[in-house]
Amino acid sequence: MALAVRTLFFAAYRDLVRTSELPLELADGATVADLVAELRSRGGPFAHLPPDPAVAVNRVYASASQPLGEGDEVALIPPVAGG
Repeated sequence: MALAVRTLFFAAYRDLVRTSELPLELADGATVADLVAELRSRGGPFAHLPPDPAVAVNRVYASASQPLGEGDEVALIPPVAGG
């Protein structure tokens, strides 16, 4: 069985992959790490995403091992430079 999630990209990641949102279908029981691996496996600009980016699931920071659920919103958050 598959689960559908909504993947959001911000700032530098949005510029890199040239979209702000991408729906994905993942295997039931998939984790944040599985989602990142799926994105990176698409090649092209997605291959340049870091293997362990900062991620929020449903607006709460999440670890790579967090399981995902149907309809989750997963945001990839790039590093922020200050000055």
